[in-house]
Amino acid sequence: MRGLITVLPGDGIGPEVTAAGRAVLEQIARRHGHRFEFSEQLIGGAAIDAIGEPLPDGTVASCKDSYAVLLGAVGGPKWSDPNAPVRPEQGLLGLRSVLGVFANLRPVRIYPELAAASPIRADLLEGVDIMVVRELTGGIYFGEKTRDDYSASDVCKYHTHEIERIVRVAAQLAGSRRGQLCSVDKANVLETSRLWRDVTNRLIAAEFPDIDLETLLVDAAAMHLLSRPADFDVIVTENMFGDILTDEASMLAGSLGMLPSASLGETRRGLYEPIHGSAPDIAGKGIANPCGMIASVAMLLRHSLGLAEEADAVEQAIASVIADGGRTADIAIAGAPVMTTSQMTEAILAQLD
Repeated sequence: MRGLITVLPGDGIGPEVTAAGRAVLEQIARRHGHRFEFSEQLIGGAAIDAIGEPLPDGTVASCKDSYAVLLGAVGGPKWSDPNAPVRPEQGLLGLRSVLGVFANLRPVRIYPELAAASPIRADLLEGVDIMVVRELTGGIYFGEKTRDDYSASDVCKYHTHEIERIVRVAAQLAGSRRGQLCSVDKANVLETSRLWRDVTNRLIAAEFPDIDLETLLVDAAAMHLLSRPADFDVIVTENMFGDILTDEASMLAGSLGMLPSASLGETRRGLYEPIHGSAPDIAGKGIANPCGMIASVAMLLRHSLGLAEEADAVEQAIASVIADGGRTADIAIAGAPVMTTSQMTEAILAQLD
C-alpha cells in the first residue's frame, strides 16, 4: 500500500524515539512492498521556539492529509513557566481536538523477562494483559479555565454522547477479548461521574448484554491495578483518570518506555505515541527506550493502515529482542549489559529481517 505519515518529533527524547519508529516503518515498507511517504512537522516547544506557537497551521494541514500521525513527546523545563501565554501541551491538546481522536487505547503487556524490572511482585504479573480505553477530548483538560490573583478553576464537563461513544469502543474491544469491562469513575463525589455511570450502565445493558461490567471508584481502581492486575481485561474511564492510571500501570511493565498508545476517532486516521513524556533529563544521551514508540508503530500499522501481519511482526520483533536479553537502561537489571537507543532499534530491525 501507499500512504502519507506525518512525523512530529516534538521535544526532549521525542526526536530520538521517532527516528526509531520511522526506521521500523521504512523497514516494513521495504520488506512488504509498501510505499510510505513521510512529512516531518513541528509541534510543542520546538514549534514555539521556531514560530511562536505550539501547533502551526502547516502541522495541522499535514496531519489532516495523512493516513496516520506519529508523535514523539512535547514539553520540558524550558517551556514550564505556568504564566507563559503559550505552552507545548497546548499543541498536543489542540491536535487531539482537531483530529477528533476521542478514544485513546493504551495496552499494558507484560513481558515475562521484564518481571524483575517491575516493583510489583512477579507472581502478581502473571497473565496481565490490560487494555485501557481513555476518553481523550473531553473532561477537565478541555473545560473552561479561569484564574485571578486569588482563585482558579478548571471545569470538568461531559455530554452523554461523549460517554456513549467511548464506552462503545471499550465494549467492542472487550467483546473481542475476555468479555470483561471495568468502568472507572468517582461517582460518590463528582456529578460528571454519576452521569458517566448512569450512561455506561444503560448502554451496556441495552447494547452489550454479554459483556461482564464491573464499576470501580478511581481510588479503588488505582489500588487494585497493583494488587490484582491480572483480573482486569478492558478498563474505560474519563480523560484525567485515564492519564493517571496508565502512568501507574506502566510500573507493571517495568517502565513508561515500554508502553504504546493509539488515539482514534471516527475515521481510520489515528495519532500514535508512546505514553512517556519528553524526559528532558536524558534527552540527547542516546539512552531512551524506543520500545514504546516502536510498539506504537505496530498499532499504527494495525489500526490506520490495516496491516495486521506487519503489526504482528513488529510486536514479535520487540518480544524476541527482550527475550534475547536486549535492555535499555530503564529496564536493565543491575550489572547487566545496557543498549543505547540506536542499538535497541537495530536489534529490533534485525529481528524484522
